[in-house]
Amino acid sequence: MASAGTSVGGVTVLPESFTLVDYDAGAIAEVAARLWEKIGLPAELPLRIEVDETTPLGRAYVLAVKPAVELAVESGAFEHLHQPRQFDPERTADVLGRLLFRLHDRLDPAFGDPPPDTELPLPASTAWDVYAIGRLSRLGFVVQRPRRHYQFRVRHGFSDHVDAIFAQLWEAEGLDWTTLQALSDEAASAA
Repeated sequence: MASAGTSVGGVTVLPESFTLVDYDAGAIAEVAARLWEKIGLPAELPLRIEVDETTPLGRAYVLAVKPAVELAVESGAFEHLHQPRQFDPERTADVLGRLLFRLHDRLDPAFGDPPPDTELPLPASTAWDVYAIGRLSRLGFVVQRPRRHYQFRVRHGFSDHVDAIFAQLWEAEGLDWTTLQALSDEAASAA
């Protein structure tokens, strides 16, 4: 990967040019910069997005928060679902919006101290995704609520009570980690 990367508004994307997928580092940086501003993240905190174009998988997570924010993304996370190896700005906004809302939570001392993304239990991670994507939808970004609902059910169970907790997380504002984890635990035990 190129060491310099492409920068837009405090966002650096690596690699600077892609060879295995038809992505543009500048377009990724623009999506991230727009999300950064809308979510209200600190302008002085730099963001680095490292895209692994060698895999079509779609894993994406926060690697580091300080001194700079570092995101690791497999190229499949930004790929258009019906056009292989093609960049999809809406899907990119969904993936980055989820991660940046998690970052927003991590930077808020009132949220608490969740484990690193790579150590989160799957049910709690899924609950946090619902909370993040619900807020992203209220900012006017295109999201897939049915997809998130199904993922939540898979991790927590299929019941009316689980659906009610999903709706509570989706509509929530100002949750903390302890509450979020308690809601996830309650949903899992209700199934």
